[in-house]
Amino acid sequence: MQPRGASTVTESTVPVRRANPLWQIAKALLLLVAFVILIGLGTWQVERLQWKEGLLADIAARKDAPAIPLSAIETVAASGGDIEYRVVAATGHYLNDKERHFLATQDGDPGYHIYTPLQLNDGRFIFVNRGFVPTEAKDPEKRKQGELTGEQTVTGLARAKLVDRPDGMPDNDLGKNIFFWKDLDAMASSIGLPKDKVLPFFIDADKTPNPAGLPIGGVTIVDLPNNHLQYAVTWYGLAAALAAIVAISWWRKRHPDAPRQ
Repeated sequence: MQPRGASTVTESTVPVRRANPLWQIAKALLLLVAFVILIGLGTWQVERLQWKEGLLADIAARKDAPAIPLSAIETVAASGGDIEYRVVAATGHYLNDKERHFLATQDGDPGYHIYTPLQLNDGRFIFVNRGFVPTEAKDPEKRKQGELTGEQTVTGLARAKLVDRPDGMPDNDLGKNIFFWKDLDAMASSIGLPKDKVLPFFIDADKTPNPAGLPIGGVTIVDLPNNHLQYAVTWYGLAAALAAIVAISWWRKRHPDAPRQ
């Protein structure tokens, strides 16, 4: 006889709530899509890593190569090729009274990179980044020995011009001759050089010492971040973690009585 107040419902009569099969399929598809995306992102970073390592190796090879004439750089540029960091030599006369000053630092000290137009024998011009001078030597009168006259040959690295102002960079102050970004057209127009006579790239002079030590050449910095391996490990790690969570969840559903740590 059933005790008074006791439930007459047995376990066999308790309805079992089963998950909607459509939701189970949708959830599985979402997890699969997430896994594929994570694997894809990791693989993309591996490809970027290979590209970046190749680029760095190419730059290192360019910097160690013998100097080539300006005409060769012009040919590469005209064909749409990459002229960055190619060693080049040019001969002409510096227009020292038309130098432009690019705000810079060196070893933590503030100062300027001195961009001086070099007039070539064919009448054209190319801006040469002759190197760094501290703030107190911005005035050319304080470093007259370094103002080279007569025919000069400069060897350095070709650098491409910037097309647009970098994000967050202030406007160049043409009145004070202070440049915050390398606007080649503004450099040329501010000193009256015809645009069609100015080569569309720069030269960063090498470390050849200048009289009295200024400007200090060889200021080119090759700083290309290469964090793609770290990013690849992160994305692959997230994919592995997702797979582990799904596997553990699947195993527990099929072994509900198994002890949990």
